[in-house]
Amino acid sequence: MSLMSSSPRPFFSMAGFRYGARAAAPAFPGFIMFAVAFGTAAAQKGLSLAEVIGLSAFLYAGASQMVGLEIWQKVWTPTTIFTIVTVTAVVNSRMILLGATLQPWLRNEPIARNALNLFLITEAGWLIGTRYYNEGGRDVGVLLGAGVILWIVWQIATIVGFFAGALVPEPKTFGLDLVMPIFFSIMLVPLWKGARPALPWLVAGLVSFITHALLPGYGYIVAGALAGVIAGMLIE
Repeated sequence: MSLMSSSPRPFFSMAGFRYGARAAAPAFPGFIMFAVAFGTAAAQKGLSLAEVIGLSAFLYAGASQMVGLEIWQKVWTPTTIFTIVTVTAVVNSRMILLGATLQPWLRNEPIARNALNLFLITEAGWLIGTRYYNEGGRDVGVLLGAGVILWIVWQIATIVGFFAGALVPEPKTFGLDLVMPIFFSIMLVPLWKGARPALPWLVAGLVSFITHALLPGYGYIVAGALAGVIAGMLIE
């Protein structure tokens, strides 16, 4: 069966897995720079190699990992634990929407493979998978292949960044603090479908910026997300 099958029924193949891994290659530079920046920042924050690997392997969410570093404490209290859990959940709540868009493709997949696919999903892997699906492809192996190779790249680059942390006394000198906003800005390019569908992006950005300027903490993340969703609903 062709990877671009006209059949509406999803299927899984190792050929699709290999295709997905190759299709993810253009995302490597952004992933590598992002993960290296995280590893460097984590090392300078005082995290051990085991803690850094654990965050990258099991949390595996670049934005949440970066935000988590800002809250990280050497001595933990119930309050700080609750704060980091809440912020991580809020930042990662965008994955609920990404997962929902994959439901028509994955709904008949085995539970174990679905769990792995959804654990490995990132914006880059989601873009690769949904573009392939929208073009008529139905091989779920494409999504899994992209997810697995990106996860491996993330782990390796995180470790490199950790050991590079001792060599980079001030990440801002090399612009590493800009990796996250640049990465997510670039991810918007394939999603561009005209000015009108992009209006919720503008609303979310403005509300986040204003909230961040007026209120302390991480409420701007929630405010921006809700504003964008409401704007999108009104436009539609």
